[in-house]
Amino acid sequence: MSADTFFIHRAVELALAAEREGNLPIGAVIVLDDKVIAESGNRTFVPHFHPGRHAETSALALIDEGLWSRRAEMTCYSTLEPCLMCTGALVLHQVGRVVFGARDVKGGAASVLAHLPPYYRVPEWIGPALPELCDPLYARTRERFECVHRLEV
Repeated sequence: MSADTFFIHRAVELALAAEREGNLPIGAVIVLDDKVIAESGNRTFVPHFHPGRHAETSALALIDEGLWSRRAEMTCYSTLEPCLMCTGALVLHQVGRVVFGARDVKGGAASVLAHLPPYYRVPEWIGPALPELCDPLYARTRERFECVHRLEV
């Protein structure tokens, strides 16, 4: 099993735990030197609604400040192609690689990367890396997301 596959599997575990807690089934793992330095599942709904607590941004917030000098060596593994907010956070934090399990055809932000000004360091963008495992998580995420937004309208 490759390192990318191993860490996507860990992100899947976090996604399933997030789903059991009532959140969206999305997980993210930040890795440096083949070691997990931060990880999180989605926390958008529980303990209370907060639209900014995506798995990727929550994991980024947990990285030890002393490691940021090595940010270009970090890889973010996510079960789902990062959204515009998470992509922005990953670009601004200058994380070197992003590996995602499933493509988000409605909300993924890969299409904006080519349009960023040249002073941004765009991470290596890899995926979908494990769609057979992550596509069902994406389908449940879309279903839950669309259900919540129908109720709010």
